[in-house]
Amino acid sequence: MRILIADDHPLMVDGMCSLLEAHGFEVAGTVGDGQAAVSDALYLEPDLVLMDIRMPVMDGLAATRLIKAHLPEMKVLILTTSAEGEDLFEAIKSGACGYLLKTTRGPDFIEALHGLEQGIPPFSPGLAERLLREFTHLTEKRETDEQESGHEMPAKLTERQVEVLRLVSSGLTYKEVGVKLALSEVTIRYHMNEIMNRLHLENRAQVIAYAGKEGLAP
Repeated sequence: MRILIADDHPLMVDGMCSLLEAHGFEVAGTVGDGQAAVSDALYLEPDLVLMDIRMPVMDGLAATRLIKAHLPEMKVLILTTSAEGEDLFEAIKSGACGYLLKTTRGPDFIEALHGLEQGIPPFSPGLAERLLREFTHLTEKRETDEQESGHEMPAKLTERQVEVLRLVSSGLTYKEVGVKLALSEVTIRYHMNEIMNRLHLENRAQVIAYAGKEGLAP
């Protein structure tokens, strides 16, 4: 497995490189901030990105969303010191395939990577159960809210997402929308991915149909 390491602590990166290479993994590259993680992931196309959360320029969660928007099949594994529930839930919603704490022992970490190669999502002890409980709670709450209101709760889009939605619905390509908004094509793809997630839609055609129904399309 070719692995890109995104972490802003040089000592941590050096240790990770040595550990991975000693167990037969190839380190495709190392970066120290989230923005560089996105650009190197798109350029190098590694099998896996080991992503820290707290990094300069762009945090690891935003970087994960951008990578997954452009390369949905790429695996991103969060490796962090944060055991905060908010970070855990946001990481999975952003598309991360697992969540490991930096307190994980070397042998356990390597075992988790081998498990990932076989399709087993890696989580530090207790985090998978915690994640399942929280998503179950959120699902039950949403269903209760919908029953009480008598209809499905409307999705909320940001002003930027509505702007992107209008332009995409007018027939512009992602690149053309990016030019109009002075944003990169990757960022437009990220916004479209967020729109589809929030509206529970699966593709661009459904998004355009939704925009027409809501009167957002020209």
